[in-house]
Amino acid sequence: MYQNNFIKVACITPVLEVGNPKYNASIISNLIKESKASINVFPELCLTGYSCGDLFYQSLLLDDTLEGLKTLIDNNNTESINVVGMPLDINGSVFNVAVCFQGKNILGVVPKNILPNSHEFYEKRWFKSGMDINISSITLLNKTVPFGNLIFKNEQAKINFAIELCEDMWSPLAPSNIYATLGCNMTLNLSASNEYLGKSNIRRSCILDNSRRNSGCYIYTSSGVNESTSDSVFSGHNIIAVNGLLIKETENFNPNSEIIYADIDISEINFIRRNNTNLHAKYPILMQHQVVEWNLMETKEYKFEKQLDQTPFIPKENPFESFNTISSIQEYALFKRIKHSKASTLVIGVSGGLDSTLALLVAVSAFKKLQYDTKNIIAVTMPGLGTSSRTYSNALTLMEKLGVTVLNISIKDACLEHFKMIGHDENNVDVTYENTQARYRTLILMNLANKHNGIVLGTGDLSELALGWCTYNGDQMSMYGINAGIPKTLVRFMVYKYAQYKYPELEEVLLDIIDTPISPELTNETQKTEDSVGKYEINDFILYRFLHSGDNEKRIIYLLQETFNLSLEDAKNYTKKFFFRFFTQQFKRQALPDGPKVLDISLAPRSDFKMPSDIKRW
Repeated sequence: MYQNNFIKVACITPVLEVGNPKYNASIISNLIKESKASINVFPELCLTGYSCGDLFYQSLLLDDTLEGLKTLIDNNNTESINVVGMPLDINGSVFNVAVCFQGKNILGVVPKNILPNSHEFYEKRWFKSGMDINISSITLLNKTVPFGNLIFKNEQAKINFAIELCEDMWSPLAPSNIYATLGCNMTLNLSASNEYLGKSNIRRSCILDNSRRNSGCYIYTSSGVNESTSDSVFSGHNIIAVNGLLIKETENFNPNSEIIYADIDISEINFIRRNNTNLHAKYPILMQHQVVEWNLMETKEYKFEKQLDQTPFIPKENPFESFNTISSIQEYALFKRIKHSKASTLVIGVSGGLDSTLALLVAVSAFKKLQYDTKNIIAVTMPGLGTSSRTYSNALTLMEKLGVTVLNISIKDACLEHFKMIGHDENNVDVTYENTQARYRTLILMNLANKHNGIVLGTGDLSELALGWCTYNGDQMSMYGINAGIPKTLVRFMVYKYAQYKYPELEEVLLDIIDTPISPELTNETQKTEDSVGKYEINDFILYRFLHSGDNEKRIIYLLQETFNLSLEDAKNYTKKFFFRFFTQQFKRQALPDGPKVLDISLAPRSDFKMPSDIKRW
């Protein structure tokens, strides 16, 4: 299963009989037929079982293994990539190898390099290391096949995978680390890792770190309980990780055959690899290797194992820990800026909307950390020509309950006077009508900051910056943009968690702010931002796919249909509108005030995202 640079992969732990290759081959053959993945990874020595001991010396076992491999390949009518482990006699030495085959063709054979030989492991007793040989091909089942350190390359799909076996990953210089610098974006590991208290955590950490360090996918399949014997117990701990993130895992001591699947985003991996300069450095330690070409058929329909996340910016696991991390980043960033600037006060415009609410909560928390009087936070509500009673009331309630200094300054008359000054018809509700109010509010805040020896805290968020949904030199401008690294969906999450974890006494007003339709309230009380820019959940999804995964328009359109069940036309319209706004509004981001980076992406022009303002896309 492969489509649009998504590939389905599988870890498969079969029911085995130790020392019975013919039986094991029949089980593996049926599992390959059952699998819906493009790449299937089986455990180390799965054709024989890992625990055969001195039987690895015996021709009886080695011959049966070759017969089992032949049966496995002869009966294979799939086009998937399959990797199985087995012992193999080469010139009188037995190697612990992985055999990679597709259809009825063996693509290559990879020997294990690092052989464990302590505690319960005695591999050097039976096997020879792949590092000790100088041959590049062997004869297997009457065919000459590549042998050694192999990179399996598919140029069209841009998938380059390598294979390592169990202990190879645990060594100080893992082959996968070198393969990654040679262009591999995926590693397949065939393992027989036994279980004891605490080992699963160590194993998981090792795999996650490997995938992070090498900016790729790591597929790890280990032996199951049916191989347990004598003093060693195997749990079938299978792990699929991408770029340091756990995608799929199982460790349930399952006595039956088990398959786990994961959808791997190759485009995202390659985008992240292009951004990882460590992978492009020239390293003096390299290994001799061969490249093996392989083909991949694209399927007409691709079914994801689970629904794609509609809100990828919102933490799904450990929300309390995530909230604490994000709030600490914001609060201590502001802590430092206030302390460094020696500001006596902080001035913030509070509208009763999500962004200014989060900014005010952060400001109050930062002042408490500084042990400053929160009365030195000057919170200003500035009702304008479209302000609703709901947001106005929520703004006042919030400010009063937080114990800050409250200023209530209406800008209606001043804006109407300004319209007369510039000759604008007050009945013409256009961009001038709207931006006048935004800029007038900023003027008030800036001058108040001067008057009270303070700084103006900006409230605009990352989503608004991406869409250019801010007024240049209006709400786009401040002396510190506290929310500049947080997208709108995450703003909503943070406000909710502040109500839940830090300010439960404000829960009623904060929940009402969350439930209030997002609006600039510059024209009338019923104005809704999402009527103009579209739903923020969808825009944030596009922003994530573009900045985090490097997706192009075609791929985003495909994912919008899959994730939000949009029609092709709606998906195209959302994508076109997003990118039109994103590229035409770069000039606003070029003049962006300082603000803390919160996620692994940012639009700050001084650090994460450098792009000229005058770029032409449409």
